[in-house]
Amino acid sequence: MAVNDYFFCGIGGSGMMPLALIVAGQGHRVAGSDRALDQGRTAPKFDWLRSKGIGLFAQDGSGITHPEQIVVASAAVEDTVPDIIAANAVGAQRMRRADLLADLFNGAKQGIAVGGTSGKSTVTGMIGWIFHALDRDPTVMNGAVMKNFATPDAPFASALVGAGDAFISEVDESDGSIALYTPDIAVLNNIALDHKSMDELRALFGDFIGKARVAVLNLDNEEVARLPRGNAVTYSLGGTTADLLASDVAERPDGIDFLVNGVSVSLKVPGRHNASNALAALSAATAAGIPLEDAARALGDFTGLKRRMDIVGTANGVTVIDDFGHNPDKISATLNTLHAFPGRLLIFFQPHGYGPLKQMGRELTANFANLMAEDDVLILCDPVYFGGTVDRSVGSETIVDGVSAMGKRAEHFASREACGDRLAVLAKPGDRIIVMGARDDTLSAFAQSIVDRLDR
Repeated sequence: MAVNDYFFCGIGGSGMMPLALIVAGQGHRVAGSDRALDQGRTAPKFDWLRSKGIGLFAQDGSGITHPEQIVVASAAVEDTVPDIIAANAVGAQRMRRADLLADLFNGAKQGIAVGGTSGKSTVTGMIGWIFHALDRDPTVMNGAVMKNFATPDAPFASALVGAGDAFISEVDESDGSIALYTPDIAVLNNIALDHKSMDELRALFGDFIGKARVAVLNLDNEEVARLPRGNAVTYSLGGTTADLLASDVAERPDGIDFLVNGVSVSLKVPGRHNASNALAALSAATAAGIPLEDAARALGDFTGLKRRMDIVGTANGVTVIDDFGHNPDKISATLNTLHAFPGRLLIFFQPHGYGPLKQMGRELTANFANLMAEDDVLILCDPVYFGGTVDRSVGSETIVDGVSAMGKRAEHFASREACGDRLAVLAKPGDRIIVMGARDDTLSAFAQSIVDRLDR
């Protein structure tokens, strides 16, 4: 195998880091830069990358010195970034993150791609764990840390490099790159508003499942249920007839139990949305030739992903939870799961960018207002922003004003620190504080800081 020299611009990103780890695990040379590294954020992650033999540089172009390097960047990296300027100056090959991932995925003997607006990372982790537990030695590309594979020596395990036939990956529709993949098995959890219009999403996802040998479709999602089913394995939580059909669903605070086609499933992750995620994973596993009983037994040991309703700690009777919820679908799943059990919610939400806030602010506002209980409180800080040329004309105040107008309690503080202070003042024994947001690794540290405040 020819050894390539890759340089990842933005190597700490949730989509970049696992790809860099897979490339390094396959024997290629890997280095990278990241704006978060330059700004002193999330140091443990970068220390761990260094321990894996990955060279890290300031994002000033200094790491790109010769034309044999392949410079990998996401679609969000602008041409004015010094690394890109340096790549052009030395004549280095440039490659989009999505193109590199698609090349690796399409070159595998069995590609299992997980798409949809919500649940991709969890379903990818579930399928990956089933294959790993049943000794199929898969390669897994995930956008989140998979707890089953995280150890003190590998605390940021968002990737797994295996020698088996299967390459299991979540695939992204937000930049249109889902069109690059030719999966053997295409999993489609749901179609809902996020980064693109509904018409664009319908076209992208329709093409995605049409290219696969088997399409795994969630019939509980109205948009997915409208798609052609000629090559489909279908699943449902009980709302409609499907190939894999759940029954006798019983929620627990720390998990959920159900039957699927008469086979017992007991999950260690809570919520009906995770029962639906499990059905997607089980459908994919059976489409790959794994008996349902074996897959269900393995799934019982799946421990979830970091930042997916992660309990950070409890202090003075208040529990703090860290969650990736950032679009209407994900926020609905989290709030519905938490409201299945008693306790007021103090909801902190950091929008994951000014662009997404402008795209789906109306839906986010309606979502919070409709799903909040009468005594819940919503606290927002300004959207995450680490630089760039994005339009910042629509801010978090729009959600607060809308939620308040619909009769629920919402407050805005520009800084996250001020939000943390406010949450600590509001919290009473029995409350649950939920920290929600994406594209910002420091949110987990913020959640821990709230526990520390409460403890004091």
